[in-house]
Amino acid sequence: MLRSVAARWEAIRLGPAVDSASPPASIAAVRVLVLLIVLATVPFAAPRPGLASAHGIAIIAALAVSTIAWLVWLRPGNRYPVMVAALAVMAAAGGALAGLSAFSPAVAIGCAVTSSAGVRLSSPASLAITAETIGAFLIAGLAVGAPLGTLAGYPAAFVGLWAFGVTRRAYVLRAQEAEAALEQARRAHAAENQAAALAERARIAREIHDVLAHSLAAVSVNLQAAEGLLGSLPEESRGSEVVKAMECIERAVAFTRDGMTETRHAILALREGSDVGEAGASGASGASGASGASRASAAAATAGAPGPTRLVAELRKLADEYRAAGDAVIDFDVTGTPRPVGAEAALTAYRTAQESLTNARKHAPGEPVRVGLTFTADALEVLVVNALAPDSEAAGPLARSGSGYGLTGLRERAALAGGTLTADRIPGPDGGQWRVCLRIPV
Repeated sequence: MLRSVAARWEAIRLGPAVDSASPPASIAAVRVLVLLIVLATVPFAAPRPGLASAHGIAIIAALAVSTIAWLVWLRPGNRYPVMVAALAVMAAAGGALAGLSAFSPAVAIGCAVTSSAGVRLSSPASLAITAETIGAFLIAGLAVGAPLGTLAGYPAAFVGLWAFGVTRRAYVLRAQEAEAALEQARRAHAAENQAAALAERARIAREIHDVLAHSLAAVSVNLQAAEGLLGSLPEESRGSEVVKAMECIERAVAFTRDGMTETRHAILALREGSDVGEAGASGASGASGASGASRASAAAATAGAPGPTRLVAELRKLADEYRAAGDAVIDFDVTGTPRPVGAEAALTAYRTAQESLTNARKHAPGEPVRVGLTFTADALEVLVVNALAPDSEAAGPLARSGSGYGLTGLRERAALAGGTLTADRIPGPDGGQWRVCLRIPV
């Protein structure tokens, strides 16, 4: 028995998702207005309510019960059982009131009940509410001798409004199904785009491995061979130029080894980024501006790029390497109290200093460079300032190397990390200075 009742109640509950939702303000205002009209007109319609007769007392009772049920129905955020109970009470009291006061707007209560039930309840439940309204109306109307036209017309109006509500409910259900299908299509499209992005990242990882990693490996082998050949020369035949060449080769070998390590880290970041929630495509040179680049940068930072607690040491080591590789004066200073920063911010700061030092060596070889790392209360700042060569002919042989998108890549990296990067020329004597400033909120 209990199972049967529960099954029936569950069947009644099956309806559109808007059952428990609050109606728009305009519809709520109309419902309040209708209730006020009924309350204002029924007391003045014939027969008038009052305590002098049983008919008048019945009108007062039906009007009071209908008003209370209507107010409960109007309350926003009603739970489903409360709303069904309010409609059931309104159906009985409103139908009876329409029969008792057939020449007043009391019929509006029954109309509101049947139309709302058709929209909000399943067909069996709304049909039961409509039948209750019609039955209460006919019983009360026959008891007080309501006109035959009223006895036939009001039920037709109730049935018509119920049919309208059922049609509206079907429209709502179709709209919800269409919206659900559209959302499912959006998710499928997003999944396809993500799969395509992951496949493209895998392709980029293969290209990096096949082109850059192999090339660096070949360069490293040839440099080591050249170092071995120079090292095999007799001591007496080694001049200062040969010794200097061996030192350059040793540094080139070290740079190549570091490049191969970073290449492996980039490939690892791209491959491990296949996990949707962990990493994304890397913007190693900054050419990629997709959102996956930020996730891959974080993965690369974790894999081997400077982490938050090693940023100062890595930048100092970078400055020492560039100082040893040439004859320029490179100063590195830290302002503020160093503190841990995010992996994305640390990697962006490191790449900014690295690219700026490379550009200084390419375009203004031998000119002094100052690298500053500043920790403020709300940001991490990297400032690289180098003197410019007095004329363009003083630029080094590497001035025309590279793709020319280094600063663009740095700006993209900074944007992905939530910061900004500016690069400008400071006028001054002997060509002025070139300044690169990175600021990342932390």
